[in-house]
Amino acid sequence: MDKNIKKISVIGYCGSGKSTLAEHLGKKYGLDFLNLDKNHYLPGWDVRPLDEELSMLDEFLKSHEESGWVIDGNFPKVDFDRRMAEADLIVFMNFNRFDCLLRTYHRYENKFRKVRKETTPGTYEKYDKEYVNWILWNGRTKAAKERYANVMATYPEKSVCIKNQRELDAFKKEHGLDY
Repeated sequence: MDKNIKKISVIGYCGSGKSTLAEHLGKKYGLDFLNLDKNHYLPGWDVRPLDEELSMLDEFLKSHEESGWVIDGNFPKVDFDRRMAEADLIVFMNFNRFDCLLRTYHRYENKFRKVRKETTPGTYEKYDKEYVNWILWNGRTKAAKERYANVMATYPEKSVCIKNQRELDAFKKEHGLDY
């Protein structure tokens, strides 16, 4: 990786592998990893007040200004534009909805009645009608698609779009990731 890259933002659709990729990039390059789900959700999938989320993110960004970071997540109300502007590398995980659905189902099978380490304690893995609708439809609104397209158009020199497992495998190989 280019030595000038010390801030990485991983964005994209639910179930595309953002958290896993972000965590491994952080480990590989010695960068602290922040999953925005952990800021957004309180135990039991309750939502944290926006002002608290913004404050937590601001504190993280300020405390890692020099050392760098990897941030996983979308959350457009949580300084999305700032994160994209500050990132040296933006990875857009653009897997199709059916791959994402399958990936989240397998994650659910493996994490049933467990809390993923990148989420808030008390947020047990779920797979219900609301979540399936989010993966297939509600998380792929016109506004979301336009937001991603805008990022790719605004920052083409520092953006990578990964659309499938083959492209993810090539990216992992390029960065020496072996998960």
